[in-house]
Amino acid sequence: MKEDITLLVIAPYYNVFIKELTEATSIYVRNINVFVHHNYLSELALYLPFSRFRWVEKFSKRNLVNLKGLPNNVKVHVISMFYFVPDGKNINLGEKLVRKFSEYIRKNKIEFDLIHGHTTWPQGYVAAKLGKEFGVPVVLTIHEDRDWFLKEYNSKNEKIYWTWRNADALIRVNKKDVPLLKEFNSNVYPIPNGFNPSKLPPLTQEVSRLRLGLPLNKKIIFSLGNLVERKGFHYLIEAMSKILKTRNDVLCFIGGDGPWKGKLQNQINSLSLQNHVKLLGFVPDEKLALWMNATDVFVLPSLNEGNPTVMFEALGVGLPFVGTAIGGVPEIIVSEDYGLLCPPADPECLAEKILIAIDKEWDREKIRKYSEQFTWDNIAKKILEEVYLPVLEGDRKWQV
Repeated sequence: MKEDITLLVIAPYYNVFIKELTEATSIYVRNINVFVHHNYLSELALYLPFSRFRWVEKFSKRNLVNLKGLPNNVKVHVISMFYFVPDGKNINLGEKLVRKFSEYIRKNKIEFDLIHGHTTWPQGYVAAKLGKEFGVPVVLTIHEDRDWFLKEYNSKNEKIYWTWRNADALIRVNKKDVPLLKEFNSNVYPIPNGFNPSKLPPLTQEVSRLRLGLPLNKKIIFSLGNLVERKGFHYLIEAMSKILKTRNDVLCFIGGDGPWKGKLQNQINSLSLQNHVKLLGFVPDEKLALWMNATDVFVLPSLNEGNPTVMFEALGVGLPFVGTAIGGVPEIIVSEDYGLLCPPADPECLAEKILIAIDKEWDREKIRKYSEQFTWDNIAKKILEEVYLPVLEGDRKWQV
């Protein structure tokens, strides 16, 4: 099924889950243009010797956009500006981007039937404004983790509220927040994130461990995410100190990078866990399948989430999930056939669940089959059928 739809996507970056969803969607539509705004300051940050600019480097062009394997009917436009105030605090950025994008659309004669914005500010705001200007419907996906979303909900920020009210449809990545969003918009769809199964070819545990140089006779748990406070890795490290009092054949590997790397390593050292807990740094896609397949249990100890993509990736290789009952996680881990949950910030419970999980006989094929509904291909079809086509019934189109 391929619809004659031209889509404009407005996103904070073209990478990871936004790239994967867009490219899955490209199979079902005629073409997609993606707008990503870029701050020239992020390029200068590479040459400035101040620590506060290290975060800004993340928004340089090479980090914002990944064009590897880009489909022929997807075009990514990086639209550059110069400004000093960070996006989240820049109350004027939305209007500046609306003007910049509008000029770019007219100059380059870009056609679109529908705009899809990802995250509320400033992308969703810009999408809604452009939808009004060019007379096309707007869909907004609210990817924000739950703390971020609740701050927006309670902010009394009229630009945030205006955005939610003026989108033709809102997509929230969990069901929990749908009633809150329905205060602003009657068309709210709970559609979770997904995963790309092509990144995760099936491999045996033995082969995966041999390729990674891991022992065959140990229980291995794996976790992955940005090394920031909200991911809760400090609770996983504390849980490991408790697990090792019960059994000493457990190894924990944490993939990812971020500002908490030094703090987490100090915690590992202070608890004398160097032989049992390892920080891997950034894990590239080509290594992710090896780590997922080498592992006995995937653990995500987050303090808050929207609906973490990495959970779906773990389930996609039939890996049982142990994590915290936050955000949309309990909506996916609906049975102990797929994983075990505990409250956030509770290392005692986390240790207990991990010990249960590494001893349990899991039906990994059942987990893998369950995950198939969450492939990006299936999520893209769901968005097309349940959201795009209904809002396009008005048959509005922008054409230069």
